[in-house]
Amino acid sequence: MDFKNITVAGGGVLGSQIAFQTAYKGFNVNLYDINDEALAKAKERITNLKPYYKADLGITDEAFEEGFKRLSFNSDLSEAVKDADLVIEAIPEVPKIKTPFYEELGKVAPEKTVFVTNSSTLLPSQFAEATGRPGKFLALHFANEIWKNNTAEVMKHAGTEQVNFDRVMEFAKAIGMVALPLQKEQPGYILNSLLVPFLDAAELLLVKEVSDVHTIDKTWMIATGAPMGPFAILDVVGITTAYNIVRAKAEATGKDEFKQLVELLKTEYIDKGKLGRETGEGFYKYPNPAFMEKDFLK
Repeated sequence: MDFKNITVAGGGVLGSQIAFQTAYKGFNVNLYDINDEALAKAKERITNLKPYYKADLGITDEAFEEGFKRLSFNSDLSEAVKDADLVIEAIPEVPKIKTPFYEELGKVAPEKTVFVTNSSTLLPSQFAEATGRPGKFLALHFANEIWKNNTAEVMKHAGTEQVNFDRVMEFAKAIGMVALPLQKEQPGYILNSLLVPFLDAAELLLVKEVSDVHTIDKTWMIATGAPMGPFAILDVVGITTAYNIVRAKAEATGKDEFKQLVELLKTEYIDKGKLGRETGEGFYKYPNPAFMEKDFLK
């Protein structure tokens, strides 16, 4: 593996997971975010991963701390990427944020550096020119809770050089992922091409007042045997991410139902600090959500 030094840009829910998983697997990782407050939040998120790694992977406190020692944190982009072989971008799903970020990144990163986006719904071709190095740019998309839901979708755009596609596939395997190659651009990749319409359908049932959160989740769980319903999944994904995706759909389609859903997510959840499992409340309250209760499916 010729990647040694990795920079993760964005310390949100998934960015912090990517950073720690990469460090845990032996790479030097620099986590970049826009200010010290964001970096402090990222450190807290990573520290909070310890019980999950212990419970799900059976690792020791010592192994977790060894991984943590390979992390550094920086709010200066030039400094964060000065030695980077690979930059993994995990910043908000908003083109107006991503495009200027890539323009700046392309100026300050070494010529050797490969860039990947962890975008859930946006295509690498949308940002390829902004990077200044389209041949060294592609998508590497992770599922939430990557230490156990260890998929890594590797997707090229028309200008991606095959050698860099192959290197990113190898890197994904090196950090414990099952590397899944996509040979053509597809909005939503494989996972979100399946998942996002499912979550949209659930949210629209709610906003149209067809049914409530518990009943919708209960229906899905009983009928399919799934361990979680769509609103429990949204709490894991994070309601801010869901809001950004729905807002983009509202702007693109102009449909009233998506506009109403944007308003619902903002006023009833985001404005009230109910951002999902990470904040202790979203559609459910944590750590003991209703869908885990033994009588929920009755």
